[in-house]
Formats: sequence, structure tokens, C-alpha cells
Amino acid sequence: MSVAFTKEDSAETAAETMLPDRPISAAPNLVTAAGLAALQTQFDAARAAYDAASAIEDVNERRRQGAAPLRDLRYFAERLRTAQLMAPPASTDVVAFGHTVTYRRDDGVVQTYAIVGEDEADPASGSMSYVAPVAQRLAGKAVGEFVELGERELEIIAIA
Repeated sequence: MSVAFTKEDSAETAAETMLPDRPISAAPNLVTAAGLAALQTQFDAARAAYDAASAIEDVNERRRQGAAPLRDLRYFAERLRTAQLMAPPASTDVVAFGHTVTYRRDDGVVQTYAIVGEDEADPASGSMSYVAPVAQRLAGKAVGEFVELGERELEIIAIA
């Protein structure tokens, strides 16, 4: 829509209020119970931020302040709608979604990660998405097995 037909101060204001949607992965939206709770919390926070922005009297400022929360609301609503809650793994025989796996790289470094859904993955905090290349290579493997990942070799040393 042309800025000439809106009450925007400028084209800059219009651009600030039309944020593109956050990208959504084509992979199934698998989540742990904690991941589902986190999605709900993030949805609730976006709703509260949007409601607060909606109370602003100045129309341009209301649109500016509401743009990001509205985009987040759309994203988290879709992620909640498509969430597939996964039961915790029944055994620790092989690596699967929901497990915490410890492996030793060929350079001797030992790393431990929980394999979780895309929205709850945070490698710096010890979790990785089940669609991450490392997680995909580890899936279905047992303790003592080796996995090649590019130039690296990983040995699974624990599954919890």
C-alpha cells in the first residue's frame, strides 16, 4: 500500500511497521515438554508486549512498538499449532530425540548435548536441534560407536 494513503509520518515509519515473518523450518516441529512450555511462555510474552504496544495513543508509535511483538505472535502461534510433543525416550540403547549424548571428538575434546527441538536448541547451553548435522549423524547409534562428520570422527561415550 502506498504511504500516501496511510497516516504514517514517512515511508521509514511504514517500513518499521511491516516486518517480514520469522522463517519457519520445513522440518517437523518436534518438541520436548520443556520446549513446549518455553514456546507457550514466549507466546505469552509476545502477547503481553503486543497488548502493551496497543495501549499507546500515538498511532505511529503504536505501530512501531507493536510490529515486532505481532510478528512474534504469528511465529509462536504457528509453532504451538504445529508442535509435536515427543515422549521421553524409553531406553538409552541408541541416541534419539530427547536424549543427552556425550561424545569424544578425535582431537580428544569431550562434548555433551541434549537433542531437542529447533526452537529450544541452544548449543552454548548444551542443547542442539535434532536437525543439526551432528544430531542426525548420532541418531540411532549406541555407546562405543563411531560417527564420521566431515573430517572429524566422534565416539559416543554416554547416552542419558
